[in-house]
Amino acid sequence: MSDELIELVMDDSKDRMSKAVAHARNEFSGVRSGRAAPQLVERLTVEAYGVDMRMLELASISVPEARQLLIAPHDPVNLEAIERSIRNSDLGLSPTNDGRTVRLNFPPLTEERRRDLVRVVKQMAEDGKISIRNIRREARKDLEAAEKDGDMSSDDLKRAEDQLDKMTQLSEAEIEEAFQQKEEELLEV
Repeated sequence: MSDELIELVMDDSKDRMSKAVAHARNEFSGVRSGRAAPQLVERLTVEAYGVDMRMLELASISVPEARQLLIAPHDPVNLEAIERSIRNSDLGLSPTNDGRTVRLNFPPLTEERRRDLVRVVKQMAEDGKISIRNIRREARKDLEAAEKDGDMSSDDLKRAEDQLDKMTQLSEAEIEEAFQQKEEELLEV
């Protein structure tokens, strides 16, 4: 009984921690680094056909040059809605419309702006680590409750907690590594 319970708690925690790491990485990809990246606009919502849709559903996004994105709508009717969505976003970019596509040119970031973005990404990394620690805390509560109910021994609890701590450290290290990569990307001139 106790082994099954421990395995259940560990599997759930591992799954949730890997989702937290993936979420943090996804958040990092949305931070502008001076280079063109389709992830910056894929999640923008565009009002098309009377409903809000994601940019990715309405257009093809490509990177013809390192500092330029090219957005080609599948239906030319949506060109102005896509352009409006980009203008209203917090990207701080001015789209240019040639009648068939929308181009986004990325100006080089200033040193001060790069430092600000590193702070933003660092906070995102810390938020990811906090969510991992919260998952660990919830799993510990479940394990301690099982021990209290007599479903497992204190030795089993100790082993499970050690395993949970290792899992937590690995997940935090993954977030830290992703943060370091993003920091290097942001500070690269």
